[in-house]
Amino acid sequence: MKPIHAFFLIIVAGLGVLASSSLFIVREWEQVIITRFGDPVATHREAGIKLKAPFIDTVNRIERRVLEWDGEASEMPTRDKLFVIVDTFARWSVSDPQTYLERLRDEASARSRLNAILGSETRDAVAAHDLIEIIRTTPDRQPDGADEIVEILGEAAMLEPIETGRPAIEERIFNESVPKLAEFGIELLDIRFKRINYNPDVETDIHQRMISERQQIAERFRSEGRGEAERILGNMERDVNRIQSEAYRRVQEITGEAEAEATNIYAAALNQSADSVEFYRFLRTMETYRTSLGDDTTVLLSTDSPLLQYLRNGGEPVPVTPLDPVPAPPQTLD
Repeated sequence: MKPIHAFFLIIVAGLGVLASSSLFIVREWEQVIITRFGDPVATHREAGIKLKAPFIDTVNRIERRVLEWDGEASEMPTRDKLFVIVDTFARWSVSDPQTYLERLRDEASARSRLNAILGSETRDAVAAHDLIEIIRTTPDRQPDGADEIVEILGEAAMLEPIETGRPAIEERIFNESVPKLAEFGIELLDIRFKRINYNPDVETDIHQRMISERQQIAERFRSEGRGEAERILGNMERDVNRIQSEAYRRVQEITGEAEAEATNIYAAALNQSADSVEFYRFLRTMETYRTSLGDDTTVLLSTDSPLLQYLRNGGEPVPVTPLDPVPAPPQTLD
């Protein structure tokens, strides 16, 4: 290889190394700070190919997208002395890359600072409010069947009023954390309670108390249901007895009227002559003998009893008197 060719290759290689050391690319999702011997000298937020001093400038890439912070679930007390496990979630971004680089250097340090500040503010906010304020948002809530529940459980069933609510507590944490994180070049976008659980040591007792309260309410409803059923059955029995009594009375009235009418018809038919009256008396007397006098029957009668008229004096009939009409029975029964 000729010396001139070698010299040319050396120059090209040197220019390539110089270009690679002088040019860098800023992507759409990042921002770049150029430092020279540790001091910031330039900030690039627009995407494209940028220049820097070769060998002495350092490219520091910082995320410009919205980042998430998923806090570790921590146990903390509320104002009403209940220990709960609170899990929070936040979104943040780097608003001042130079301050961010000078004070934190990297994302790991930023997350550590977020854990400290957001965790502390969350603990202070939870400790300043009752549990009901942290988990509820509706200030004018009312339970279903409020009157019945209060009547059963008394004051224990009264719902505590909500004066602040979860959104206001989250806003308080946000407002207290924003200026503290701004000192590190971090912009806090929002923070939310992701989950709030009871302490496992007291969770079973709380669930048992809730079950006991529901059982009391259920038993009250069952008792009222049984009472209502007894009332309905009592009314039904009363109505059935009244209907049966009225029906029986009407049956007796109809039967009495029918028997009186039949007797009057018989009397009118048999009163046409003395022989017909005597024949009727004879038939009735014979029927009475058949039904009343049997082998094991003992009857004590006087000698002048009408029942024995055909058994004395050789069976001569006694003088016949016309049959009187049978009066109709009363229309109503006592």
